[in-house]
Amino acid sequence: MTMVVAILIAILVLGTLLYLGRGYWAWIGAVLVLIAGGHFSGASPVLTGLVLILTGSLSLIFGMHSLRRSLLTRSLMKIVRRNLPVISETEQTALDAGTVWWDAELFTGRPNWKRLSEFNVTGLTAEEQAFLDGPVEEICRKTDDWKVAQDRDLSPEIWQELKDQKFFGMIIPKEYGGLGFSAQAHSAVVLKLSSRSLPLSVIVMVPNSLGPAELLLHYGTDKQKKYYLPRLARGEEMPCFALTEPKAGSDAASIQSNGVLCKEKFEGKEVLGIRLNWRKRYITLAPVATVVGLAFQLHDPDGLLGTKKDLGITCALIPRETKGMTIGKRHDPMGVPFPNGPIEGKDVFIPLDWVIGGEKGVGQGWRMLMESLAAGRSVSLPSLSLGAAQLSTRVSGAYATVRRQFGTPIGKFEGVAERLARIGGLTYGMDAARRLTCAAVDAGERPSVLSGIAKAYLTENMRMIFLDAMDILGGAAICRGPRNLLSRAYDGIPIAITVEGANILTRSMIIFGQGSIRGHPFVPQELQSVAKNDLNAFDEAFWGHINFTASNAVRAGLDGLTGGCFIKVTGPKASRRHKQRLTRYCSAFVLLADVSMLVLGSSLKRRETLSGRLADALSWLYLATAAIKRFEDEGAQKDDQIYLDWFCAYAFQQIEQALITITHNYPVRYLGTLLRLRTFILGRTAHGPKDEQSLELSRRVMGEKGGRDRLAADLAVSKDSDEALGALEQAYAKVLEVAVLDDRIRDARKAGKLKGVPREELHEAAAKEGIITAEEFKELQAAEALADAVIEVDSFTPAAYKKLKG
Repeated sequence: MTMVVAILIAILVLGTLLYLGRGYWAWIGAVLVLIAGGHFSGASPVLTGLVLILTGSLSLIFGMHSLRRSLLTRSLMKIVRRNLPVISETEQTALDAGTVWWDAELFTGRPNWKRLSEFNVTGLTAEEQAFLDGPVEEICRKTDDWKVAQDRDLSPEIWQELKDQKFFGMIIPKEYGGLGFSAQAHSAVVLKLSSRSLPLSVIVMVPNSLGPAELLLHYGTDKQKKYYLPRLARGEEMPCFALTEPKAGSDAASIQSNGVLCKEKFEGKEVLGIRLNWRKRYITLAPVATVVGLAFQLHDPDGLLGTKKDLGITCALIPRETKGMTIGKRHDPMGVPFPNGPIEGKDVFIPLDWVIGGEKGVGQGWRMLMESLAAGRSVSLPSLSLGAAQLSTRVSGAYATVRRQFGTPIGKFEGVAERLARIGGLTYGMDAARRLTCAAVDAGERPSVLSGIAKAYLTENMRMIFLDAMDILGGAAICRGPRNLLSRAYDGIPIAITVEGANILTRSMIIFGQGSIRGHPFVPQELQSVAKNDLNAFDEAFWGHINFTASNAVRAGLDGLTGGCFIKVTGPKASRRHKQRLTRYCSAFVLLADVSMLVLGSSLKRRETLSGRLADALSWLYLATAAIKRFEDEGAQKDDQIYLDWFCAYAFQQIEQALITITHNYPVRYLGTLLRLRTFILGRTAHGPKDEQSLELSRRVMGEKGGRDRLAADLAVSKDSDEALGALEQAYAKVLEVAVLDDRIRDARKAGKLKGVPREELHEAAAKEGIITAEEFKELQAAEALADAVIEVDSFTPAAYKKLKG
């Protein structure tokens, strides 16, 4: 009996100390308890002594760092070095790009909620808000997306106004003539423009994202900045950046465009320069660009800059009129008429000072691109995606109210309500992620992993939202014409999914791969110490990692058993339970990540399905974090609780699905079973939003408690009843206004007063029976006429149909 008690006490000591992160003392304490239990149970003194000697020896080895390094760590370091994946120089540059922020907290398994609470998500300045309310609204008002589709371009007047109002210079500092806007403002502008016209938003977005202005700001010479930045800000120069080519898409580091250093005459003088040959495609704004940012491999066969022959990827700025460049042809991406096309160059000579950064910029192009992309991806496509999501929310909420079937607004049918809830819930979470990620950029971060999450998962959520909205609108969404509010944006969804890093690649190879190497508490130090052959640093990092994994294994098990309800968190009561559950999933995620890195080693790089599911878990952990942050920053209002609850329930379902699926498909089957028992011993507990939550949220999307305005607050909303959105808004407002009359008629019908009256004659019959007044009858007829008008779809004569362009 004494030994049984000792075993139980030893397990308690081991578990408690491991939970507290005291791995060294955990096993020593547990063994000492077992030795004492054996002694009092009558174990042989000789055996007890031998065990004590063994325990003392091991504690000495592990407790004395110099002894541990000599006897254990040196050999372990050799094994680790042999099993590390081979990482090329370009891969290492990509991995090192940007900064680590909240993603590092998620990799601890115990995120610091106080740190997040104290982080300030900045709003717009008065100047930025005035720009949004003034020039942005005015551009939206003047832009007719249907006309843009037919003309295949913005009007010359819109192009000129974009230049005059410095839309192309939002990220350029005021000292160079730009607007000097924050990432939040840049994002808000793209969001609003995208809700009006996809081509309009793309044309404005690209010069302010990854491109010549961004690269010049961070890496250009003073001369380059003073010349180009004011011209770019005023729209005198229209930039594009040429990276993608036929054999280098997602694998951009494999570009074959090449330049050779040489001396030639340029403008009457012999200068050191580069002879270039290239073939690029999918280059946005190329057909209208006046200056081309070009990425190419640079070679120095004659040693003009030193002994190194292959200098690496380099970026240069090339004016459109440069001899040998072919530019102007257009691609047709999904019929969306924003300028996009190929660029070719044959035997093009440029002076060396056209390289971004001059001679110091030679060979630095890949680093420039990766660091700039880390910030640019945080703003551009996430903002465009949210604009589409908010448009879907506003349109589907109104349409589900106006459109009736069987005498009832279609939004009241549970099947439609379920889709409305998903539209509204995902839109809330997407907006939260956009704000938080932009705030990180404004705070000086360049969050490469989080920007990848924002780009990939916000565009994927946009795709789901749009599909739901298209289903709700039915024929009104698929018949093209001026009245269709969704089809033209819907056509552009694959573009957002594909560009700035294809989502498949981003999910399966980048998010977790880069996150684990950059954000983990110990992996970066382990890799660096191995690379530098620093035994002391490796010893500290490796054994710290072992202690971390053991501690997290205990935490993950206990958290899984208790649902994390004993985890200490701070903040408003309304969000605390969500923080506990999210922390519980963090510990499970980190345990699976650590075991996978330990067991699979370099082969994890090739396990893209496993890496992709770990990316799913990490991404939804971040998205749920953003929703919690938004809820608390906005005062944890009671009316907002439904948005947070719905989104967290959905996110937790995605996280559980990803992690449990990993354990069911684990390469080492028995280990997958053990991991599942450790992290999800109670099985699945996250089953998504409850039906009553979805029904309540759907009512918000249809306008209850101002939900429709709340979720789609950043759109450009037309008040012109001659336009599709303006007409829908007018019909929606009128239908809500007469809803009380419809309720009165329905109640009368239930009471038997209008028994047998056909549905289409109810209003007239109610007026005759005195249930409604003659004036109220007119109001109902007016509302019905407006509703009928907005559910109509466009039709064309055969001749006009043949001329349609989108």
